[in-house]
Amino acid sequence: MHKKMVFLDIDGTILTQKNEIPYSTKQAIKQLQDNDIYVAIATGRAPFMFKSIREELNIHSFVSFNGQYVVFEGKEVYRNPIKKDDLLRLNHEIMKNNYPIVFSSSEQMKASEPNHLFIEESLSSMDFSYPEVDPNFYQSTSIYQALLFCKQEEEKQLAKQLPTLDFIRWHEFSCDVIPLGGSKAIGVEKLIEASGLAFEDTFAFGDGLNDMQMLQEIGTGVAMGNAVSDLKAVADYITEDVDKDGLANGLKHLGLI
Repeated sequence: MHKKMVFLDIDGTILTQKNEIPYSTKQAIKQLQDNDIYVAIATGRAPFMFKSIREELNIHSFVSFNGQYVVFEGKEVYRNPIKKDDLLRLNHEIMKNNYPIVFSSSEQMKASEPNHLFIEESLSSMDFSYPEVDPNFYQSTSIYQALLFCKQEEEKQLAKQLPTLDFIRWHEFSCDVIPLGGSKAIGVEKLIEASGLAFEDTFAFGDGLNDMQMLQEIGTGVAMGNAVSDLKAVADYITEDVDKDGLANGLKHLGLI
């Protein structure tokens, strides 16, 4: 019987800067599973963007799109797509300002325009190729997250025009756009509810600002050694860097493996 659950961010927590999974991380996750501990991914990525990671690590529970789409042991338990009116307003603003954007459903993503440097550089940092182009994709399916490509000052101005959306920067040229108030913390809460576990029996590892609420609200929050300083300030424990066996060492410190 599963009595505990561990949530893991991807970039900077499971994956190194070279987009590799350390051997110690693979071993540690296998040990957690052998100890009947649920392992879940909590990420800003879309589900199709980390399918190979889930398959390699035998993980069947996840919080994706920064909390907007949640699956527990293969079963969908929570959906929070961007409202159609908000999508229309967002599209109007990006067209007016000539910003490129990528809209993501749970199964695929489509770009608003071809051959844009910001899209290419941002997605290549995660080893993803340029998406197919369909500027009207958002009109025909549920969109959980958009990737807006602009600089930080431009993002701040756009956020003032779109107060019903949240903007979460993850790259020099890009930020995630999700429904207002959406977060990994809410997605994690939905997954914990589905599992029937108590919050005090849950743990989370992360490294970025979008992990802040998750680490604050989870039973035990752990910041990676390579985490941003603001996240380290709210963590219950700080482990080593991702490429220095940080995940495995953190789990050992907590007595989970």
